[in-house]
Amino acid sequence: MTPTDLFPEMTPDAAATMLKAIDEQVSGVIVGQRDLIRSVLLCLLAEGHALVEGVPGLGKTELLKALGTACGLQYARVQFTPDLMPADIVGTQVLEDSADGRRAFVFRPGPLFAGFVLADEINRATPKTQSALLEAMAERTITVAGSTRQLPRPFLVMATQNPIEMDGTYPLPEAQLDRFMMKALVPFPSSSDMLDILARTTVGQRKTVQSVSSPEQLQQAVTLARSVPVTMHLGQHIVDLVMATQPTSSSAPESITKYVRVGGSPRAAQSMMLAAKASALLDGRPNVRVEDVRSIAPAVLRHRLITGYQAAADGVTPDDLVAAVLEAVPTPAVAVRGT
Repeated sequence: MTPTDLFPEMTPDAAATMLKAIDEQVSGVIVGQRDLIRSVLLCLLAEGHALVEGVPGLGKTELLKALGTACGLQYARVQFTPDLMPADIVGTQVLEDSADGRRAFVFRPGPLFAGFVLADEINRATPKTQSALLEAMAERTITVAGSTRQLPRPFLVMATQNPIEMDGTYPLPEAQLDRFMMKALVPFPSSSDMLDILARTTVGQRKTVQSVSSPEQLQQAVTLARSVPVTMHLGQHIVDLVMATQPTSSSAPESITKYVRVGGSPRAAQSMMLAAKASALLDGRPNVRVEDVRSIAPAVLRHRLITGYQAAADGVTPDDLVAAVLEAVPTPAVAVRGT
């Protein structure tokens, strides 16, 4: 049975069922990490990109590989190193001889032309190579030798960072950080999860992932996610949260004024709105609730708050600052009734 047979018409209920099936396939090979899996699925539905930070060996590569298989999309992995060049990821023109003896330039696409791209340890590449991702992430196009080519849809970049080994790395500039819809932190597994990992990965045959969707159906789900309604008071709540991250705003809490140099951008508000809509569709609900907005706020905002040296000196983290914003901005009164 093909994914088309399973979901012949993409309705909101069918989309929720399909996404649950994708989640089950990925969770079958990834132990724990429920928040990480959900964050990546939200980015996929909202046509955003995910920045993932965690120590090696926590299953980040396996996650995107499993997700690509479950969604029926091509997967590519790029190991970012200091000697990686932009042409290595976007592609290049190659001079080839044809059968009739003529010579012509032929474009050889790079790994960015896959549907799902894992940019492993992105902060180890030079800024020149990092910037080659910007057009692909923002416009879903790649321009080489004056020709612009469309990337497949859906298109997701999941970039990883190692928070421990910082020697020889190139921190992502703020403009590129802002291109990532969400930043997920990967926690170390618990003792029970570790035991489950050993049981699943050290046997003779590991569980395989089945394709339960197609790129066309996934793109229909993306379109449905954008159509999820958001009430005016929740839209205003998103604006209030982002405005409270600005150190010059009258609504900013004291910690934001003291530690933050630049707060969230308008793209942060857009990301929060789209991720909240995707959250509602993922849970099979017809509209966005305030819980959707507030639950995804840390992942949307933590990498967009530019802090000063005083924050590092006092041990204040971006998550501490986002928590202060959530405490300072009250929940809309109407939202108490579950809307």
